[in-house]
Amino acid sequence: MTENTTRRTAARLAAAGALTAALAGLAPLAHAAQSPAAPDRPSAADVAAARDATTSAGTLDTLSRFFGRDDHRDDAAGGAAAAPAAKSKAKPRIEGATVPVYSLSPEFVAGKKAAPVADFDYAASKAVSADGQKASVWAAASGGSWKVVNIASGDDETRYAAEGAKKLAGGTVFREPQINAWYVQRGDRVLPLNADAVNAVGRNGTTLDAYRDRVHKAYGDKLPGSAYAKKGTAGGYAEGAKAADEPLAAEPAGSSSSSGVSTTTVAASAGGAALGLGLTTVAVRRLRRR
Repeated sequence: MTENTTRRTAARLAAAGALTAALAGLAPLAHAAQSPAAPDRPSAADVAAARDATTSAGTLDTLSRFFGRDDHRDDAAGGAAAAPAAKSKAKPRIEGATVPVYSLSPEFVAGKKAAPVADFDYAASKAVSADGQKASVWAAASGGSWKVVNIASGDDETRYAAEGAKKLAGGTVFREPQINAWYVQRGDRVLPLNADAVNAVGRNGTTLDAYRDRVHKAYGDKLPGSAYAKKGTAGGYAEGAKAADEPLAAEPAGSSSSSGVSTTTVAASAGGAALGLGLTTVAVRRLRRR
């Protein structure tokens, strides 16, 4: 082999190697283009404002009445209602961090590849009574300020946020409101966080594409603007829900809401996913299960 031939061969090999490296470098970029966008996340200032609304004297007052209600206390204590004197002494507190809550995105359900799997819905904080009862306080932005829009029994929001962080650090914890399923998603994986989610995607979870296909088949024809929604049969499509800018009004101790659940107010939050995918419905389901 001549010296010139050797040089030409070496040049071809170098060029082929460079092309292979370039194509290998492009492959991850092409894959990344199919990944969902990250959901809009509230700023630190927004979370702080939500926290302020949650810890206000008026909210703590409302929590005292909420925890003191007979139907709520019977539920939490397995049927044994506390004496009125014990109710009046209960001093609730807000415990732990205020967390953003995300719900399944209508655009993701519609099948849009770049859509985030979930949209920001509201900020939640765990409230605890003097005797250990738990509740979740929801706050949403409206009219330039943050307001408390709902109080619900239990601590699902903060508990699943913590569990999701342990299971998939840096992932997005979100809920599928129609079946009260909670998941954590990161990259191509969607993992279950509660029994309802396990029933939906299996104990080991599923891929993002498979999850998109599942929710599209289940809800794709029930999105806002669909014939299903226009018939008024969409259940939780914000019908009858209060506006987010309406102040939280506690019901008198011992009373119950029209749905018979232990909650002071079921209000529409500022998030579009709440209106599009059944926020009110999931609040009712969750509380009825108690």
